[in-house]
Amino acid sequence: MKISKGVEWAAHACAILAVLPEGWTLSRDALADFLGVPPPYLAKQLQALSRCGLVTAQRGVSGGYRLAKTPEAISLWQITAAVEGEAPLFRCSEVRQNGPCPATESECSAPCEIASAFWQAERAYRDALAAIPLSDLVAQGRHTTPRDRKQQISAWIEQNAAR
Repeated sequence: MKISKGVEWAAHACAILAVLPEGWTLSRDALADFLGVPPPYLAKQLQALSRCGLVTAQRGVSGGYRLAKTPEAISLWQITAAVEGEAPLFRCSEVRQNGPCPATESECSAPCEIASAFWQAERAYRDALAAIPLSDLVAQGRHTTPRDRKQQISAWIEQNAAR
């Protein structure tokens, strides 16, 4: 399993949006600048988050992005699924029907142990991410981020956010 940069960037963008004061927004370019990532690529992640109802975009002079839900209502799985989609990571190709000793069709009426194990692991992965709300990640970040960096972030938001 590989988690794309897009998921990482989307999660960080959501975390920044989660600390904005009520009614404030950040532009795509401001978010990209803060994260140090290319604006066009971040735009794709923000569009995916918007399509899934996790962020909203506001047009105009005070336009930009903000969370569409509370940080408590957004899970790491929702962010991941918005960017990567919800298609299964493992797709059984019934390889046991190949080769010189192929399994019969009736032997393949139920999933094999290998497919079952992959599906069980994927369910655990999704459930684990679904159990992590954005609010917990933001709270942990507030706890572990040094005071001077928190002050820098607050000042940056003050300079770059639209009200």
